[in-house]
Amino acid sequence: MRSKTKSSPAKAPSQRMLRIGELVRHKLAEMLSRGDIHDDVLASHVITIPEVRLTPDLKLATVYVMPLGGNDIRPVIEALTRNKKYIRAEVAKTLNLRYAPDLRFREDETFEEATRIDRLLDSDRVRQDTQKK
Repeated sequence: MRSKTKSSPAKAPSQRMLRIGELVRHKLAEMLSRGDIHDDVLASHVITIPEVRLTPDLKLATVYVMPLGGNDIRPVIEALTRNKKYIRAEVAKTLNLRYAPDLRFREDETFEEATRIDRLLDSDRVRQDTQKK
């Protein structure tokens, strides 16, 4: 039997991890849109939750967030972290799991990455390569 090594590729998320991640994402988006989290910073921003990733043991959920316009990301993450205990309790009620996952909030960088790729594809050097055919 082969043992797992750190060099082995990461496994794809299971259906259960994806399903519970979506449930957490929906619950958090619902709480933010209804104003259930009483925090001035969160009340003054429209926040998008594009993705929630869970660890295989379902004990840690990484919540990717982005305020509309991409401004004030640090204060928004700090406000969510301040209210983590309340958010986790509300998520636990919804999920009906033995253990509610611990939540950590991170900036969603997919928009920045997509913009960077668009800029590269639109550069003169790439355009020159594609027109050489």
